[in-house]
Amino acid sequence: MGICLRKAVYAGTSQKPSCIIQEILKSGRIYNPISLRHYQCVYEKGISTSTLEDIHKSQTPSLILSKNHCTTYQTMSLHVKARCEVYPRTQDVKRFIVPDDKVPWSVDFPEYDPIDYTSKSVASQPVWADSPDPATITFNCIDKSCNSDRRSNEGNYQVINGCPRNPRGRTGCKGRGTLGKWGPNHAADPIVTRWQRDSNNEIVKQDGKPVLEFVAVQRRDNGEWALPGGMVDAGENRTATLTREFGEEALNSIDATPERKAQIQKLLTEFFKNGKTIYKGYVDDPRNTDNAWMETKAMNFHDEQGTSVGAFSLHAGDDAADVKWMPIHKGLKLYASHIDFIRRTVENHGAYW
Repeated sequence: MGICLRKAVYAGTSQKPSCIIQEILKSGRIYNPISLRHYQCVYEKGISTSTLEDIHKSQTPSLILSKNHCTTYQTMSLHVKARCEVYPRTQDVKRFIVPDDKVPWSVDFPEYDPIDYTSKSVASQPVWADSPDPATITFNCIDKSCNSDRRSNEGNYQVINGCPRNPRGRTGCKGRGTLGKWGPNHAADPIVTRWQRDSNNEIVKQDGKPVLEFVAVQRRDNGEWALPGGMVDAGENRTATLTREFGEEALNSIDATPERKAQIQKLLTEFFKNGKTIYKGYVDDPRNTDNAWMETKAMNFHDEQGTSVGAFSLHAGDDAADVKWMPIHKGLKLYASHIDFIRRTVENHGAYW
């Protein structure tokens, strides 16, 4: 793959291969083979080597090109979990198989025949779900009729025959699956961290670097460990979502006494005042379809001394079966794209990975 990739990236240019290509190949940030055609496109459009380096350093999953390049170019990663063989929470809803090189809509795939699936719970039109007919919805804007944000962090997405099209490509399934909204379904994920400490309250180190811990919850639906995030309610700002979801899933604020609820709210309101945005965009989620997909804003809230949220007792609640402080290392297996958010958090803190 490396040789072909180098040839493709520098096709039609006088530039010599730079060390950035080797770095990318070794880093693990390309999770699947990327179509050579896409790399050739980059240079046909005059994108420089330095731009590729910038993408790699930031680990940005997509790049909106400048006004001179009016195309959205998908860079380092193809969605993988969004192409899982069997759709989540089903036994017989199998996706149409989409090879890596056929994921982008720009690649011809005439035999593509995705299964059409929308769960009964969504089709019954609960208050959080859209109308079954997407043609009644205006996309790529704030939908004032229901105060929903139909905009994508990936930029404007295509609407084909009234249906929004997943900006990251084919998934093997059309419809909404278990997602309530046509198009982007916005979530917020709090990454709450502290330093791991020993019995003497000294920060634990591995390979000379401090070890971070984060609050992880175990999902009831599939048993996977994840960040304690959730969907953004209509008209709700992201900070409110982060506070609410963390309180419900990690501190069980729903079942708390009035006194404890007030204590939790006071603590979280203060703690969540200052956070660092780790990621904002598309999520490689197994629930995604060709017409509905997850996007999130992941923010890191760090308790440096471990005396705020870091000292609070955790209690699983709402959609969480369990909750705990989990030491961070590269071997973690987490839900959806959450491991990517954790890795970025580690890099920001210069912590052990």
